[in-house]
Parts: sequence; structure tokens; C-alpha cells
Amino acid sequence: MADGAAPSLQDRLYDCTDPQARTEAVEAAAAAVRDGKVVVLPTDTVYGVGADAFDVVAVAMVLAAKHRGRDMPPPVLVPNPRTVDGLAVDVPMYARILMRQFWPGPLTVVLKAQPSLQWDLGETNGTVALRMPDDQVALQLLADVGPMAVTSANVTGRPAATTGREALDQLGGAVSVYLDDGPRTGGLPSTIVDCTGEEAVVLRHGALGADQLRQVIGTTVLHDSPEAAAAAHAAAVEAHVDEQAQDTDEEPGDEGATGREPARLVGSVVPSGVTVPPGSVRTLTP
Repeated sequence: MADGAAPSLQDRLYDCTDPQARTEAVEAAAAAVRDGKVVVLPTDTVYGVGADAFDVVAVAMVLAAKHRGRDMPPPVLVPNPRTVDGLAVDVPMYARILMRQFWPGPLTVVLKAQPSLQWDLGETNGTVALRMPDDQVALQLLADVGPMAVTSANVTGRPAATTGREALDQLGGAVSVYLDDGPRTGGLPSTIVDCTGEEAVVLRHGALGADQLRQVIGTTVLHDSPEAAAAAHAAAVEAHVDEQAQDTDEEPGDEGATGREPARLVGSVVPSGVTVPPGSVRTLTP
């Protein structure tokens, strides 16, 4: 490179396949994250693009790199399960069981976000999607810098990158450091489970099947989809309305002497950090 010439994008690509070079590469990525910049890192599924979860501008830069809006907030990767209590509140026991059984691994849990935290991941509706990846390079970086907002390393609408080079070809100068640790072809994405209520809801089917989840959470109900959860909730509401009608000699749907409208189910699970499937949020009348 000639004197005064701008560094090429290739210089941002760090080889992590060599154990000796890996330490220097992760240090470079950590320095970039602390400096409020965006990096690409391998995970156990595909490559991810991310930044410090508590840096509002850096998170916005991640979304901008993907050409994605605030309506699709990124999940947060954590270095260990102990981090969860600092990021979420009201964590149900079944969620802790799932994390103990399947972390590190392809499980993302949606929890109620800690309201005192000064972060902005997008339109989260007060929740956060958390995952601990089963990848040594990713965990080494996370242990150094803490929780990172990370999403798949690709421009929205294009295939997720399976190598650092593929990520570089798509994201270019929007990323300061690319960590390349060889191909990541983990196949299915992580399974996403909404753990914000008393019953678990699978928001996205992935590497972990529903039966695998049920085997470890015991008597806790696991719904296979938001639609299933909405249907179960609607049935419970209808049963409750019928019971009230019997107690008051009123027919369901009849306001009667009380002047009250019948109970209605409004919506179902409205998670954040993931896209809500069409039709999963709706008003049902008994």
C-alpha cells in the first residue's frame, strides 16, 4: 500500500483460524466495540454483525448496515447465563431451566427487559431476546466486552453470511472489524421461545424442536406457536365468560343489568427482538 493511501477493506478481515492470530484478532474486535464501532463475528449458526448493546448509536449503526428499521430489533448475545439477571426481570423458572439445559447453544429466550437499563434496541415493547452462542470466538469476544446486540451478518433480504468474506462482500465499509473463523454452516437458526408469561410460546422453530423443550420444562405448558397460544387464551376467556354468565343468569355477549361489555381477548404474544408472524396479534370475540 502506497504512503497516504487509504487502507483496503481486506485489511479489516482478521483470520481467527490460527490460534496465535486469534488472540490479536479478538483484541482488535474488542477495541472496535469499545470505540462504538460495528464488528462481524462467527456464531454457532451463521456469522453475526453487532455492537455494544448499551451504545445507542452503535446499535443504530448495526441496523443501518443491514438496511433494517427499528421495527426489527436485534437479539442480545451474552457470555454466560449469569448476565441474564442484569438484563431481564421476572425471569420464570422454566426459562432458567431452558437456559441451563441448552446454553450455550441455539436457543433464544425472550424475556421482560430490565427497565432501568439505558439502552435502545429498537421497538422492543419492553422485552429483550437473549442467547449464549456455542462458539469459542464469539464467547471470547463477549467475555471481553459484555453483551452485544447481534443479528445475522447480511443485508436484509439476502442470504446470511457463512464466512467472514461473505459478510465483507455484503456489508463492506459499514463494519470496522471482520472476524473470520472459517465456514459456519450450523444449518437451522436458533429456536426462539417467548418466556415473558406463565406459559412458554415458540415464536420461531429452529435447531431445537418443541419436544426437546418439553422434555426439560416438566409441567409448564409450551405452545408451538403464537397462534396456538392465542387459541388457548381465547378458550380460557370463553370458559371464564360462560362461567360468569351462569353465575349471573346472563348470556355471553349480553351486557345485562351491569352494563358491562363481555370479556374479549385482545392480541396474544407481542414479543420484541423478533418479527411477529402475521395474524398472531388479533382481537378474538368469544
